[in-house]
Amino acid sequence: MLRRSLAAVAALAVLTALSSNAAFAQGAKKLRIGVEGAYPPFSEVGADGKLKGFEIDLAYAYCKQMQRECELVQQEFDALIPALQSRKVDAIIASVSITDERKKSIAFSKPYLASPAAFIAKSGAAADVSPATLKGKKIGVQSATTFEKYVDALYKTSTVTRYQTQDQIYLELKAGRVDYTLVDKFAADAFLKTDAGKGLAFAGKDIDDEKFFGIGIGVGLRKAEAGTLGKAFDAAIDALNANGEYKKLSAKYFAYDVAPKKK
Repeated sequence: MLRRSLAAVAALAVLTALSSNAAFAQGAKKLRIGVEGAYPPFSEVGADGKLKGFEIDLAYAYCKQMQRECELVQQEFDALIPALQSRKVDAIIASVSITDERKKSIAFSKPYLASPAAFIAKSGAAADVSPATLKGKKIGVQSATTFEKYVDALYKTSTVTRYQTQDQIYLELKAGRVDYTLVDKFAADAFLKTDAGKGLAFAGKDIDDEKFFGIGIGVGLRKAEAGTLGKAFDAAIDALNANGEYKKLSAKYFAYDVAPKKK
């Protein structure tokens, strides 16, 4: 009788352990995705207080494809990589360009998006946006972006002012406190088509310098997880491209193809 009781206790302990492990595994399935929430149409907070946008839709779609529960964690752009490194988030989906400099500190999935950079100014501003022409001009850029790196490197005779969000820069541009801003063309194109974008226009040609803007935009990951979570995101990216889901989501926000060009 005593042996049976001990056996029953042991069995119960094993079942409890298995149950706890299963519960832990279920909890571990939740992916915390770092997003910005201030970069329409990729990521923004709607009137209802909920996150929306192309990259928000993509984040949920990738998690669904990977059969993982998804939790979006909103951060300012310049806080996203530190949040990843400190394990506050597990991945970043926030228009983070894949550059050699960033690859020194984090890993990336394969590109899921590609967009050139472009200058914006008030309508009628000079179309020539060379460093010589913009000498003495005020250029607004978002902190910790490739746009900031590009302007810092090439526009040394301009006054460069940094902001936390691109929306702040648009307001400064309309108010005349900055003369130009450098931004993702697809994001800017969507903004220029709104009432808030009236009076502003693209200036100069598209800029697609791989040295500064990398090979596209990817999911940011910790280096230690490049071979696990990174491969899972790569597979999800391929699956959504193959089954037409990426194209379907893209069409909600853009009238053109935003997928990286195959090389």
